[in-house]
Amino acid sequence: MIVDLPDTTTSKISKTLVKIREEGGAVALGRVLTLVIATVLGEEEEAIEAANDASREHPMRVIVVSTASGAPDVNAESKLDAQIRVGGDAGASEVVVVRAYGDTAADQEGLVTGLLLPDAPVVAWWPGEAPDVVSKSAIGRIAQRRITDAASHANPLRALQQVSDGYAPGDTDFAWTRLTLWRAQLAAVLDQPPYETVTRVSVKGAADSPSTVLLAAWLQLQLKVDVDLEVSSKSHGSSGIQGVRLDRASGPIMLERTHLQVATLVQPNQPTHDISLPRRSLRDCLAEELRRLDPDELFGEVVQRGLRQLGKFGEA
Repeated sequence: MIVDLPDTTTSKISKTLVKIREEGGAVALGRVLTLVIATVLGEEEEAIEAANDASREHPMRVIVVSTASGAPDVNAESKLDAQIRVGGDAGASEVVVVRAYGDTAADQEGLVTGLLLPDAPVVAWWPGEAPDVVSKSAIGRIAQRRITDAASHANPLRALQQVSDGYAPGDTDFAWTRLTLWRAQLAAVLDQPPYETVTRVSVKGAADSPSTVLLAAWLQLQLKVDVDLEVSSKSHGSSGIQGVRLDRASGPIMLERTHLQVATLVQPNQPTHDISLPRRSLRDCLAEELRRLDPDELFGEVVQRGLRQLGKFGEA
């Protein structure tokens, strides 16, 4: 069910939610959190679809705050349009889309506060461009977790540097979430005999891939060995991470993505294996981040200490 509320107020939106709940039964029972999505007018649907899919694992209220890109246009007409989606149009969540124009868009915190679930944690997500310091932004201040996506920026590596410079506990980025399968596979390989010291590491990926940089920083931090970061243009390889090589006394371990969904694992004295290593969807990344509401301390170490140790990634 979709209910449109043109030229409305947050008070009217809240009252409509209560009315829908009373008429349709306990719609909001079992909601475990509020997800606030800050996006640009006209670019809401992909994020809403991912949130609806993730809500089957994490029942929640989704509040989408859509404003024009850049600073609010004070000369534009102040107006608030809203839409409420429940039932089959909202997965296992209830979705409130608020589209703000003019001066109304300047008070994002005010738009959201009256619509939050009581006594439930708040997660904020910026699917596109994000504030320089998300924890100090209007929406970031009310959230326990704050999710950005450096890869969606015009300059992904600059965005990653921005995440590092402005990091606060509770921040995370989908460039890190996309590494989960890579980190698990590499950890599993190193957890098998022979238990030899890794003497050299090289990580290869696209020049604009923040995940490649984070993987290199994580390996350098964990293995305490210098990492060679090799980058290539998209025209000379796939985007994202392309491969990792770990050198040990018995020979190199190589994990290379040969196709979009498959990586090849080569180890000394063992058969070559093809391993499922698919690119993670927006839904998968979001669902993973919603599983934890405490700060990701390892991510904090990697973006603060690991990236500094890596040094020149911003020039990649």
